[in-house]
Amino acid sequence: MEMFASDLDRTLIYSDRALADFNETGKDNLMSAEFKDGREVAHMTRKAAETLRQLAENMLFVPVTTRTFAQFNRVSLISQSIPLTYAVTSNGANIIYKGRPLDEWTHLVHDRLHRECMDIEELTEKISGVNINGVIKNAENLFFYYILEEMLSEDTIHFVKNIAIESGWRISIQGRKLYFMPNPICKGEAVKFIKQRENISSVYGAGDSILDHDFLKECDFSIVPSHGELANENTEGFSYTYTKNRGVMAGEEILLEIAKKCLFMHI
Repeated sequence: MEMFASDLDRTLIYSDRALADFNETGKDNLMSAEFKDGREVAHMTRKAAETLRQLAENMLFVPVTTRTFAQFNRVSLISQSIPLTYAVTSNGANIIYKGRPLDEWTHLVHDRLHRECMDIEELTEKISGVNINGVIKNAENLFFYYILEEMLSEDTIHFVKNIAIESGWRISIQGRKLYFMPNPICKGEAVKFIKQRENISSVYGAGDSILDHDFLKECDFSIVPSHGELANENTEGFSYTYTKNRGVMAGEEILLEIAKKCLFMHI
């Protein structure tokens, strides 16, 4: 069996803010991927949505997202309309199996959290004096992030990065969000667990951020949108394919490339 593991935001789906960042104002070829408070807030192209549906019907498609389970469920085009057996949420802290958290995985993650890294309350206190202009959000008491009101200076990024490393955590900047993530909460370990559990022969992956590098390096083929954080980082020793397109069309390109690589070769 083959598996396609993919990040969602700024990889397959694009929020209104992301569309604005890429100067994509027209929505004629788009369809809604997510609703919040009755409003459309994220999108895919129609061709991307249909290609994803075909992929999910012919291989194991696993969304791999930093979103919490509740936030993931808002992406109704994927969480409710696509055949799913697994989803990885909260950056790998949770594996959702047939709609419910997989207890075996949850216990493994929480055991590592207690042994390997600083408690979330201690770390938030440790960085409370740093000048970060933004709103802080706690994700299921597992990790936290800032919604930035202004971008950080290089000196500030370097400073908080070192604090995180010393505490057994790491940071990632995705658009206007600054994530603080404990090392045991890792998309790569979750993807490896599913691969072994389902005896997967080949894994194809897509993602845009440093947090996605954790699982993309485990894949047999990985494609990265050219606009993402990961495209600008040094990932020496790992060979990724980069999209020609940016923004929402990069999402469509990713899915068509995966289909070309692994689906249409077999049907």
